[in-house]
Amino acid sequence: MANNAQRHAAQEGAPAIRAIAGTTPLVFDSPHSGTHYPDDFAYRCDFDLLRTAEDTHVEKLYDFAPALGIAWIEALFPRSYLDANRSDEEIDLDMLDGAWSGVVASDPKVLSKVRLGKGLVWRCTDDGVPLYEGPLAVRDVERRIEQCWRPYHQAVAAAIEAAHARHGYSIHLNCHSMPSIAASHATEHPGLAHADFVVGDRDGTTADPRLTAQLADDLRGRGYQVEVNFPYKGVELVRRYGEPARQRHGIQLEVNRKLYMDERTFELLPQAAKLRADLRAMAEWLLTVDPRRI
Repeated sequence: MANNAQRHAAQEGAPAIRAIAGTTPLVFDSPHSGTHYPDDFAYRCDFDLLRTAEDTHVEKLYDFAPALGIAWIEALFPRSYLDANRSDEEIDLDMLDGAWSGVVASDPKVLSKVRLGKGLVWRCTDDGVPLYEGPLAVRDVERRIEQCWRPYHQAVAAAIEAAHARHGYSIHLNCHSMPSIAASHATEHPGLAHADFVVGDRDGTTADPRLTAQLADDLRGRGYQVEVNFPYKGVELVRRYGEPARQRHGIQLEVNRKLYMDERTFELLPQAAKLRADLRAMAEWLLTVDPRRI
């Protein structure tokens, strides 16, 4: 395990999330950019390898959001400790030291990530390296859900509800990053070279497909290569809160890390400034879009 000098350790009692209220119909969130590694996270793999799970610097790419009146929710805990973009039913029973009393997901599609070691609590890194030496205590996993997963989801749900109440519609952008090349245990497409952006709406079930198409076209117009719903369709946060029939639109947006950071050292590159400016321009455009009138 890395020593404390190498870690951004979370102090006991420190908040698990950062949430800023908005005034517009837009809600942005970043569930995977947290770097506050809790003291009870008894991982046993190399710290730099563990860090590859982070959507490193995504919060910096979107730091303009509150000034535009866009609600912002950000996880401060790391994704490998608990993945807020998974269902609280995606429990890897083989990781536990006892019986789980809660509901466990049974859908084969949902369980595909659990089998890869990427359930609610990760079993291994994207390269298949185990995180822990032995099983986790059931109570420890329950505590992670109570202290991290529930507050995060409550904040996202509340922000969407408030945006919808103000404007009659809401657009939720679930903000992520992806490695330039998919790792062996990251997705069902290991070795895939990713596009600059992947826009996902779970095949039109979490947002109006016309809105998704317009967002993809906006990014293409800024010179980026964009895929829609491949290889990432969107996961739990857009699935849970996206209801296009009720004018609650949820889109997952993945940006390729090669556009803004050194994937080996985690350092921001100079071109990150251009990407941030393009994302701000995209957000300003999105503020002008009323999905009820597409």
